[in-house]
Amino acid sequence: MDLLQSIISLTKRRGFIFPSSEIYGGIGGFYDFGPLGVELRRNIKDTWWRATVQERDDIFGLDAAIIMNPTAWVASGHVASFSDPLAECKACHKRFRADHLTDKDKCPECQGQMTEARQFNLMFKTFVGPAEDTASIAYLRPETAQGIFADYKTILDTQRAKIPFGIAQIGKAFRNEITPGNFVFRQREFEQMELEYFCKPGEDERTHEQWIQQRLNWYTDYLGIKKENLRVRPHEKNELAHYAKACVDIEYQFPFGWAEIEGIANRQAFDLTQHQKYSGVDLSYFDETTKERYIPYVIEPSCGVDRIMFAVICDAYQEIEGGRSTTTEAVKEIEVVLKFNKAIAPVKVAVLPLVKNKPEITAKALEIYKALKPHFMCKYDESGSIGRRYRRQDEIGTPYCLTIDFDTLKKDDVTVRDRDTMEQTRVKISELKKYLSKKLGTCV
Repeated sequence: MDLLQSIISLTKRRGFIFPSSEIYGGIGGFYDFGPLGVELRRNIKDTWWRATVQERDDIFGLDAAIIMNPTAWVASGHVASFSDPLAECKACHKRFRADHLTDKDKCPECQGQMTEARQFNLMFKTFVGPAEDTASIAYLRPETAQGIFADYKTILDTQRAKIPFGIAQIGKAFRNEITPGNFVFRQREFEQMELEYFCKPGEDERTHEQWIQQRLNWYTDYLGIKKENLRVRPHEKNELAHYAKACVDIEYQFPFGWAEIEGIANRQAFDLTQHQKYSGVDLSYFDETTKERYIPYVIEPSCGVDRIMFAVICDAYQEIEGGRSTTTEAVKEIEVVLKFNKAIAPVKVAVLPLVKNKPEITAKALEIYKALKPHFMCKYDESGSIGRRYRRQDEIGTPYCLTIDFDTLKKDDVTVRDRDTMEQTRVKISELKKYLSKKLGTCV
């Protein structure tokens, strides 16, 4: 089994990611996130929000509706041009993105003849109200950014904001991808973390460079992704969107190669200008200090939660020949460890009674578990040998395992095992919350 398939297998086996509606055969381009997946995603989103909104004074949060007035998508250009080239096999009738075909004339599945490429709009259509006619057509948003632009003036006024300032949003987006693939890398339903940072024209290039560095720092400092697995790739002139002055991709080295996890674009004044034109609402900014009026430029760092989650799992994944058990058990097969940054690990602490056939030990273990659970995401496990339980926790990336044994009953302490160093330390039960909080960098 290659590395990519090993990672995909682990994510399903341990409850991170499942194919959506799998009991019915699934549906292409849609995935569900299980108990560990939702925790990992929540931690990633929390760190982004903390770095982008909580720790700054110049950025405000937003949660805009998924369905907007359809004129917004005319103004943004999505109705006219948000499309990919589609080609269909005349024999098997499967459809492919024409720009992804290595042989434009032959089907990659059955070698049949392909049709000429045509443009296919990626937005999902729906209807608002009881009638399904052209007057009630609406769209599921293909990006969260346009909700920010539509609410720009309201936030500017209600928050008494001054340029430069930003609006941040986390939310679902939908694209009817022709060929979703590479697991959760390209889906039809996904979640974005987007920031629109409004600045004065002329200060945009410097602001763009600042955000590139800040976003790189977030991946390494907050998520713990290895620097060597990240790179910044500037867009060539022929890659730039028509409205973009400049754009770079932050790419991660996945098992299938380098691929984008975030784009950071200088969108100039395109979006606000378009929405001002189509809405008839003045979206210009008046600077009280300089007495200037202008349409702000915008720098947009935009990333996908699902792609980042995938990158974080790949980056943390390690296979260890023969295992690394701290018990006397002989382990010959490969042991898998997910060395997540402790801040984003889905489970922070596992509580493990040494044996389960001694009621006094399990009772003490449950007491400790219940005391810690309000403060840390914890897991209680008494099934199987202690060595196997350590391995299960390593496989889901739990930083600390607490073992409750016979000495615990005598001395009121437990063994704390560190996932990364394998060190085992005896800690008093009364000091556990403080000890773990310090190790995990949290407050209790």
